[in-house]
Amino acid sequence: MPHWRRGTQEADISSPPTRRRKKPKFGDTRQLFAALRENLATGTASLADFAKLIAEGLVANGAVIYITRPGEILELAATYGLNVSAVGRTKLRVGEGIVGLAAASGDIQNLPDVQNHPRYVYRAETGEENMASMLAVPVKRAGRTLGVIAVMSREVRTYAPVEVESLATVAMLLAEILSRAGASDVGEEGFSETLPRRYAGHVLSSGIARGQVLAYGAAAPIANLLTEDTEAELKRLEDAVEEANKTLDGLITANIPGGNASRDVLDAYRMVAQSSGWLTQVRAAISDGLTAETAVDKIARQLRERMRRVADPYLRERLADIEDMVNRLMVALGGMAPKPERADGMVLIVRRLGPADLLDWHTRGIAGIAIEEASASGHAAILARALSIPALQVERGAVEAAVEGELALLDAEEGTLVLRPEPEVIQVYDHALAARNERAAALANYRDVPAITKDGTEMTLMLNVGLALELDQLDRTGADGIGLYRTEIAALAAGGIPDVAGQAAEYGKVMDRANGRPVQFRTLDLGADKLLPGETAQTEENPAMGWRSLRIGLDRPAILRRQLRALLLGAQGRPLKVMFPMVATVEEFRAARDLLEAEAGRIRPTPERLEAGTMLEVPSLLFQLPGLLAEADFISVGTNDLMQFLFAADRGTPELADRYDTLSAPVLEMLEKLVTYCQEAGIPLSVCGEAAGRPLDALAFAALGVTTLSMSGGAILPVKAMLVEADLNALRPVLRELRRAGAAGGSIREPLAVWAREHNLAI
Repeated sequence: MPHWRRGTQEADISSPPTRRRKKPKFGDTRQLFAALRENLATGTASLADFAKLIAEGLVANGAVIYITRPGEILELAATYGLNVSAVGRTKLRVGEGIVGLAAASGDIQNLPDVQNHPRYVYRAETGEENMASMLAVPVKRAGRTLGVIAVMSREVRTYAPVEVESLATVAMLLAEILSRAGASDVGEEGFSETLPRRYAGHVLSSGIARGQVLAYGAAAPIANLLTEDTEAELKRLEDAVEEANKTLDGLITANIPGGNASRDVLDAYRMVAQSSGWLTQVRAAISDGLTAETAVDKIARQLRERMRRVADPYLRERLADIEDMVNRLMVALGGMAPKPERADGMVLIVRRLGPADLLDWHTRGIAGIAIEEASASGHAAILARALSIPALQVERGAVEAAVEGELALLDAEEGTLVLRPEPEVIQVYDHALAARNERAAALANYRDVPAITKDGTEMTLMLNVGLALELDQLDRTGADGIGLYRTEIAALAAGGIPDVAGQAAEYGKVMDRANGRPVQFRTLDLGADKLLPGETAQTEENPAMGWRSLRIGLDRPAILRRQLRALLLGAQGRPLKVMFPMVATVEEFRAARDLLEAEAGRIRPTPERLEAGTMLEVPSLLFQLPGLLAEADFISVGTNDLMQFLFAADRGTPELADRYDTLSAPVLEMLEKLVTYCQEAGIPLSVCGEAAGRPLDALAFAALGVTTLSMSGGAILPVKAMLVEADLNALRPVLRELRRAGAAGGSIREPLAVWAREHNLAI
């Protein structure tokens, strides 16, 4: 292990190098790596030697290496071509100057005329006044910025892509060396970040978690960075690809019910694993002299930079598949540890998370999750709410700043992630956790209390679930049944739609666990953002309003008929309720019901009672109610989709998250008329979705006449506790006045909340 020491040799800066400047060629990369490897082999190299090699390899007039010190300070640790006396004296704050900008942003700075840049800061002691251009690259490792490496030239120029690529690779190597050397070798207290960091976020699943950071995905320090035997490293890569494919086979087989691995899914994953694109780049990096794990790590970093700039959700998912394969390759190469067997009480901080991974982490015991790329309507968020795991979508930078093992506070009530919190902040959150636990204990007393309001209105509170493991919530919450069983969630988690026998077994288990309580099965709601692995996204400008849900089922009736057959088989003669999503016309509902009845005619035993209902999510159905009520056995209002279609507001867009409200005039007017129509027709009506699980919204819906609400498991007891204390007869005239005052379309949420508090209702 080399001992990194500061350079002491004074450089002559009075005259430029005598050799003629030449334009770097691609072959210089291999020569540079060879020189670095030879220098490192001596075991006595210093940071000054490193700077000199970089300057000579890239034919630059100067090079500097800054190291991060406690308090977000960057200290000049080595230089070549500038005043060596500035080493240890020149310091910049993170964000100060071009070097500080590179450290703060994490981005490469390629500036042809650096001294005229608005962020440029002059330090006379360095002797850099003759330098015109600069290429500065942050040195990052395991989410920490360890420093910045930069090269400079006296001529005004933009550094070529090959030079940028070379210096980025050198920065990666330097990060590995510094990390491997340890804090004692680079001086003082090391370069770990010690200041608290706060990140704002959007709540995905409410709750508070306190625990050690688990930033999975960070590679371990790489023992061997450069190699002379490229053939051996290429062989190691191919062996790792084969090993990763084997682990994928096992993962997919284990997660598909019945153990029947979908060949389409396996082929899709293998296509990603063996992509001629990114793996070709890895092989090229190995040919330049990097070891297999260093090359994989290098290409992975480039991919992550691209991910930041990709807007299309489908492409992000495909890049996420590649990143998952990167992790598997690093594990196979020994460059990254496998997932820990247990993660009890830890806070997971990741860039993105799918439902299968979330389930995996849940079984390992995580206490909370912070995700940089997520939305409240995404599957990971839905599953987190179902499992009562506090979860936040946090702003960019949290993953980079997170340090494994340090303390984190995840506040999924107010929407904040705090890394390295101060003692007084910890104390505040400890009190909040204690209060939350007391509240949970008080709510548990309502489990067996009938959901009857003070005025005698009987309410039915149902669960929204999508996986068999969530069914424990039926008994834990005292729910009256399952108002929405999302049949697609298990398919998304498993990576493919099971065959008829596999589906029938799943549905049968759900009914068994319900133990006579009603279950409303929603048929597959796929498409838009719900893509199975291996599926090709449709080119649609508005996928949420595109080819999805029942539209797919009617266009591909074989898929829908297989599911309907599985539902009938799973029922085994018991009463069966089937609900169709994304219905836009009565004709679509009638066509789906005809398929159900056709399958029912072929299955024995037939259900004791067969009911077909619809989700009301598309506003067009509101103008077809007489025809719909003549056909449907029940209706469930899907507030999540109905809200986005009613207000033309994409529910996955954070900027629109709080812009429109269910407690506003158009929504309440619509619900009141729907209640009247359904009561006159004798058709059961329920309200389902996130709004149904908010106590204040549930109170308003109940006052309008909605007596059945379906929500996530964590919302059942808070909603019940509020409803049993409410007098709807006292609320109705107040609600009418509030609606009249807000008739222009405004929300009545705040004045309704005031009324509820005045009547001691916990909202």
